[in-house]
Amino acid sequence: MPTRLTGNWRLFVGLLALALVAACGAPAAQVEPIRIGVIAPLTGQFVENGISTRQAADLAIKDINAQGGLLVDGVRRPVVLIYGDDQDNPEIAVNVAKRMINQDKVVALVGLPFSRMAIPVANIAEQARIPLISSTSTNPKTTAGKKYVFRVTFTDPFQGSVMAQFARNDLKVERAAVLYDEASDYNRGIAEVFKQVFTESGGTVVSFEPYITGATDFRAALGRIKANQAQVLFLPNYYTEVPLQAQQARELGMDIPLLGSDGWDIKALAPLPELDGAYISQSWHPDTANPPAQVFIKAYQAAYNGAVPYDIEANTYDTFGLLFQAIQNQKSSDPEAIRAGLANLRYTGVTGQITFHGSGDPAKIAVIVQFKDGTNVFHQSVNPP
Repeated sequence: MPTRLTGNWRLFVGLLALALVAACGAPAAQVEPIRIGVIAPLTGQFVENGISTRQAADLAIKDINAQGGLLVDGVRRPVVLIYGDDQDNPEIAVNVAKRMINQDKVVALVGLPFSRMAIPVANIAEQARIPLISSTSTNPKTTAGKKYVFRVTFTDPFQGSVMAQFARNDLKVERAAVLYDEASDYNRGIAEVFKQVFTESGGTVVSFEPYITGATDFRAALGRIKANQAQVLFLPNYYTEVPLQAQQARELGMDIPLLGSDGWDIKALAPLPELDGAYISQSWHPDTANPPAQVFIKAYQAAYNGAVPYDIEANTYDTFGLLFQAIQNQKSSDPEAIRAGLANLRYTGVTGQITFHGSGDPAKIAVIVQFKDGTNVFHQSVNPP
């Protein structure tokens, strides 16, 4: 015999049915993504660096999002990249950073491979208390006096010292010359360190020749260098300038070794005959790959048609590894928590061991690479003091 429902039971059953319908039809709660700002030269004469930055960043994000995102307090949160083109212009870089911080609400900034962009943006990040990790900015001003700014690579004083000691101790030269852009913090800083260390080690810098950004005729300075009988020429300049400088030096009959810094682009410059035999400092080389680096190289080549990654790609990938590890260790994507996590992090990445000891500068090795027969070969590693 059927049982008649009372009014209260009818209400209960009705509410239960509505709840079941709502549960079945309701969309899952949206998980707030973690937004990270990536600033790089995505157009202009240094676009290749921007492309390298973007490819390494995309690969890092693909890897972490394939796992469902970053695990924060038991919840997987996807990572979203906000890209900004600095156009190799410090003012534009600053405006991009302000937009990302104030409008896009990023929790951190990465990229900024060039010091002339990284330095002013670092000031903005510090004021806003937003962590910033530069991939390859080497100028000390980027991190000096800051709590929220970090880098993955070495600094200019270290690489300038490395190349000066290499010239004295390995090449056994006594007379060196330097041609550098005095308007650039990067070029000038490395040049000054090279001169100091080379002189302190008993050598003589016979010519210390400045030029201004945009110069195209270096013959007068190179003529003085030749007349002063330099045995080696140090060019701590960007890869867009070096080919013309080397070409004009060779045209003047200078067959001395050329030395460079990490501003030289291996892929672009190694094939040039006028640079054959040159030695440059880099923060990483694929021939030095540790186990994490071997995995990275395979993944990068699979993603980008067999292209070989070099220091900018490896350092960019490590910026994300550091950031992800800090977020997961702190179980928070709050910028203050990320900063604290980075400051106390010990991380083994593609480019090796990365640890920060009271500053945003890690103690990193340098590698010396030689251009030989149109390619590049690892020559030696140099440990930090």
